[in-house]
Amino acid sequence: MNVNVNENRIIKEFTDLVSIDSESFGERGIADEITAKLRELGFSVTEDNAGDFYGGNAGNIYGLLKGSADKQPILLSAHMDTVSPGCGKKAILRDDGTVTSSGATVLGADDIAGVVEILEGVRAVIESGEEHGDIEVLFPIGEEVYLKGTNRFDFGRIRSKLAYVFDMSGDVGAAAFRAPSLISFTLTVRGKAAHAGFAPENGINALAAASAAISRLDQGRIDEDTTFNVGTISGGTARNIVAEVCTVTGEVRSYSHERAEAQIELLKSEFERSAQIFGAEVFMDTTTEITAYRIAEDSDVIAKFKKACRDIGIEPRLTSTFGGSDNHNFVKNGISGAVISCGMYNVHSVREYTKVEELIKGSRLAARLILNQ
Repeated sequence: MNVNVNENRIIKEFTDLVSIDSESFGERGIADEITAKLRELGFSVTEDNAGDFYGGNAGNIYGLLKGSADKQPILLSAHMDTVSPGCGKKAILRDDGTVTSSGATVLGADDIAGVVEILEGVRAVIESGEEHGDIEVLFPIGEEVYLKGTNRFDFGRIRSKLAYVFDMSGDVGAAAFRAPSLISFTLTVRGKAAHAGFAPENGINALAAASAAISRLDQGRIDEDTTFNVGTISGGTARNIVAEVCTVTGEVRSYSHERAEAQIELLKSEFERSAQIFGAEVFMDTTTEITAYRIAEDSDVIAKFKKACRDIGIEPRLTSTFGGSDNHNFVKNGISGAVISCGMYNVHSVREYTKVEELIKGSRLAARLILNQ
């Protein structure tokens, strides 16, 4: 099957798209551009109202290109938003084929690399004239803020049973078959204010109570599957007042959802113990941001990924990711999905970059995934 991608077109499209400001919930410009490109390719396109729910200016973009009923449909996805600093981005093509930002902003390869690879892969398939099944694409908003876009998406409209999310760092050819749960927490310890000089014995120091609890908890890598982190501690009103309130925030991640919940319970018990010792009160709020999943390594979605890689001359690699992606919500909604690398590096930093050769490989992979259904 003769399917060719266009290097110059890839470079231009990537350069053009990363120049559009698209920080989370400010994706209007990129959403309009992607919508126009999809319609040019023959997709029927709809935009939902997820952005309205969060006070943003755009919704999730869903497209469907009808194909042969004899072939299985496929869903390809990459998110539209970028992290901060992401306004005023400009792609700079270096002599060695790397693409960087100016150094003042992120590049936005996370996840415009994925967007471009999907668009070019679809174009290559259309231009080849090869038969394909239905192609579904989903370009969500708000992925960088705990998948908020796909949290509001109506998955009942998805026809595909298999999905590939182009949203992982590293060279093209890797697929993550498992990803963790992430539970965030906020603990509020309430003591009693008093003058620190004249009557400290009348106070209950919330900072001290929180610190005592934290000191009894291991942090960092708890076991090979689990991490725990206290990220912020704040409280008190003045240096001469016993701190009445202390707020502690952090997160737990684990490939085992049960282990993550157990760590949260341990955290709660230690803070309650401190509150009892000091005579304080403690209040705890938790949010399960993402829920762990594991895709069988012999599943159809992985088998087709491996074949597509080998068809374009890349040896496939299976790995794990300890981050979140929209694939969490795909799996949660009954779609067998894999998050795959799309040639982005040093993401979430002003040192972010991509490589032209990886954008080309990712585009070829997208095309082959479509044709191999």
